[in-house]
Amino acid sequence: MLMKKNKDLEALIERIDNNVANNYKDAAQDYLKQYETRLQELLEKNALKDKQKAHYESLLDNYKERLKEFRHKDQKPYWT
Repeated sequence: MLMKKNKDLEALIERIDNNVANNYKDAAQDYLKQYETRLQELLEKNALKDKQKAHYESLLDNYKERLKEFRHKDQKPYWT
């Protein structure tokens, strides 16, 4: 059985992925914060089923780990 997707969260995930793909670091970080905030709102309202909750929380953890050093200030100049 397929899990029903949450449109709000899926739209934010798409934006994060697009910005990562285009190396837009600040925008990707902003959308990650929006995703985390929206996920928390939905969790507080009990608006997600258990499968959805596990899926989206897992994605949040993965994105946080993946984007931990995905910032301009962490970028190493290529000439060093």
